[in-house]
Amino acid sequence: MRLSWLLGGGTALLMVGLGLGQYHIFSTVRSVAMETGDAIAQTSPTVPDREQSHQEILTALTDASVIYLGETHTDKADHVAQLEIIKAMHGANGDIAIGLEMFQRPFQSVLDQYIAGQITEAELVEQSEYETRWGFDWELYAPIIRYAQSNQIPLIALNTPREITRKVARQGLASLTGDDLTYIPPIDDIDTSDENYQAMVAQVFGHHGGHGNSGPSFENFFAAQVLWDETMAETIADYVTTAPDTQVIVLAGEGHVVFGFGIPSRVQRRLGDDLVAYSVLLNPPAITPELADFFWISESTEFESTE
Repeated sequence: MRLSWLLGGGTALLMVGLGLGQYHIFSTVRSVAMETGDAIAQTSPTVPDREQSHQEILTALTDASVIYLGETHTDKADHVAQLEIIKAMHGANGDIAIGLEMFQRPFQSVLDQYIAGQITEAELVEQSEYETRWGFDWELYAPIIRYAQSNQIPLIALNTPREITRKVARQGLASLTGDDLTYIPPIDDIDTSDENYQAMVAQVFGHHGGHGNSGPSFENFFAAQVLWDETMAETIADYVTTAPDTQVIVLAGEGHVVFGFGIPSRVQRRLGDDLVAYSVLLNPPAITPELADFFWISESTEFESTE
């Protein structure tokens, strides 16, 4: 029952997909922390033993195969930080790729065409159905996407098609048939057994008319959340296996990153304990070491050049 405000990065977006207003959801998700006695926003945060500078964090990240940058989708400062980290890793390693929760697997070819200069930015937005499938202000992500094209950095469409997650949230995994299975991992790989993750998601679910972590409605909703995580994890793991010398930088909602519950543990399960991977939580309202490997507090809220 911890840190329900963090689920604004994942569960809230799934709820938006089920027809609830995105800004109402984000407000409510964060308010949950004020109503639960063990929420981090109501306790004195545990600060790491030594505050790390941006340069120290960047130096540590250089050797990682995978870096998870946990964002709040609507926070410009988070996206500014993402671009700063991407630029630093590109300068240090050269060979990087950017994994994007914001794009769904069927649209990988659209990202490839954009990087190759075959379509315009406007065509990328239109052909990936960005506005209907993600919908957050394009200009929050555009500088990152433009930098990738300018520097020929591959973009990876990580996510499950929206139609599939909605179907699972309403009818369960057993409802998936035929074409539904094309863009998701094998059903047996969708691991919903983490009780701590269930409890965290249940806090938000209960605030929107559900009944905690009991009953078929929550079971289906949680399965959809985990399907989202597993699909992204499989996509990342497949990319690392295919291009082991390429550092993959993942941009995803903080709810998919914190505690390793969402994407990180599922990538590690696929690739093994030797994988070097770090999580970075961007501009959290409070800090505790369990949340992530590093915490990045932005010094700027404005994008610099994307060249």
